[in-house]
Amino acid sequence: MTSKKNILVTGANGQLGMEFRQLESLFTDYRFLFVSKDELSITDKAAFEKYFTDHNIDYCINCAAYTAVDKAETEKEVAVEINVTAVGHLAAICKKNNSTLIHFSTDYVFDGTTKIPYSENSLTNPVNFYGQTKLDGEGLALNNNENTLIIRTSWVYSSHGKNFVTTMLRLMCEKESVGVVDDQFGCPTYAAQLAVAVMTIINSSKTATGTYHYCNEGIISWYDFACEIKKLINSKCVVNAISTSSYPTPAKRPHFSALDTQKIQADYQLQIPAWKLGLADCIKLMTL
Repeated sequence: MTSKKNILVTGANGQLGMEFRQLESLFTDYRFLFVSKDELSITDKAAFEKYFTDHNIDYCINCAAYTAVDKAETEKEVAVEINVTAVGHLAAICKKNNSTLIHFSTDYVFDGTTKIPYSENSLTNPVNFYGQTKLDGEGLALNNNENTLIIRTSWVYSSHGKNFVTTMLRLMCEKESVGVVDDQFGCPTYAAQLAVAVMTIINSSKTATGTYHYCNEGIISWYDFACEIKKLINSKCVVNAISTSSYPTPAKRPHFSALDTQKIQADYQLQIPAWKLGLADCIKLMTL
């Protein structure tokens, strides 16, 4: 009888980490080990080295990240420690223990000056510090461990934690109107479907390494996103379209950051759902 392979999920209380918790009962061929940032911070290199030694980790799914895009402009040291330095250490620890690292990056590694979805080979050029830390983390992870899978994703949301969908649901209950930018375009990603895609890759016979893009199908604006949320919950809240220039933020955002997912679909025979289907599933779960 073959022993189960061990999957370590870091940042296990975040929105993506919580989705892997939901999948545990469906993938019984694996033993999942979940650690939150309070239980095992990825910035604690020594603790991670000991954890890997004690638990014989086969896969490390790193859901831990610094994701406060605007705060990163001023909290640069913290953002670098979590998104760059710690990721490099984690990759090196995985290599030492013959483990596969699965790490998540972002559409914000691109500058948004094109109108064609970005492929894995497109030139990177972050326009904010958060995006730069994620790009630097990618490079360090691949440099420290060639057995690393980087998945760039975008506009991630789930029924857990703070994200665009949970924020809109709250605001549409509290306010008569909301203003949402209509000149930034990208692809939403339902974290539950991203987690299933990752487990499909792990479960496949192919070696998972290199860089891939994953997001739901369809390119929309944040305004389009908000309008669909309003429709699904039958809200009377008025959604007003506003420009990026009328809603200044500390960190600049790319105006177009849609990701091309053809590579991951072809390599792993993934059927990626349309963004409206993912959103409907998430809202249904939250409003039951």
